[in-house]
Amino acid sequence: MRRQLTSLPWKDIPLLGRTKQTSHGRSEIRRIKVATVKNLLFPGARQAIQIKRRRTDRKTGKTTITTVYAVTSLTAEQATCAQIAALIRGHWTIEAHHHVRDTTFTEDASQLRTGNPPRTMATWRNLAIGALKLNGTTNIAAALRRNARDPAPGAAAVSCPSSPVGCWFTRSG
Repeated sequence: MRRQLTSLPWKDIPLLGRTKQTSHGRSEIRRIKVATVKNLLFPGARQAIQIKRRRTDRKTGKTTITTVYAVTSLTAEQATCAQIAALIRGHWTIEAHHHVRDTTFTEDASQLRTGNPPRTMATWRNLAIGALKLNGTTNIAAALRRNARDPAPGAAAVSCPSSPVGCWFTRSG
């Protein structure tokens, strides 16, 4: 399928969207092209998407260009280019959340595999991530290390068995 997507006439397809964003120590320009397709190896595919990301590390000045392809079953009438771009960005937001759960909380290494415990621990991890983000935290791992080292006054330690760092929750009342 990748061969099919890369062989589409992308040079002839007009650029439909361009966004620029600066965050996490890098600037990024994303360009999107969308083409209506038939007979792809992906059943139900109605549109093919090409996204080119140009990322520049603001500290080192190093620039990388990545091309990503995607397909959707949505027709051009069902989803505009901007809507498709938003859906793809939303997907990466979810992937980033799972990346935090795996790398910071070592979720994949957890030995809890059956019954409710895996879901319960995922809920606790999501709660911790959500609480930290609501508090303005952008680096979850650093915040957990800082809280483990220096808990807030009146905080109660809660053991997180699958995490190498402790979790802290403030008691109310």
